[in-house]
Amino acid sequence: MQKIEAIIRPDKLQVVKAALEDLAHGGMTLTEVRGHGVQRGITEQWRGRTFAVEYITKIKIEMVVKDQDVEVILQRIVEAARTGEVGDGKIFVAPVSRALRIRTGEQDDAAL
Repeated sequence: MQKIEAIIRPDKLQVVKAALEDLAHGGMTLTEVRGHGVQRGITEQWRGRTFAVEYITKIKIEMVVKDQDVEVILQRIVEAARTGEVGDGKIFVAPVSRALRIRTGEQDDAAL
């Protein structure tokens, strides 16, 4: 099992969700997060004034999936979330050693 954490632009959430709908993954958790990458924020203008936005709002999608599903899920997320501009986001993949469904006691792949 692998945990996929994708940090994407908020306006790309529905597109990414639609791209993943036909795949048989167990589900996802969404969190609104704020942060910055190497660009260290952005500069915006409002009513003729310029100000720095240090932490940018993003959406973090977390999924735990079977090993064989990782590549297709990554490909779908990248295709749906990419704009080609700075700030498109990042995806992290990490191994998961164990999963347990609280309601039934099922473990590992069966718990997904």
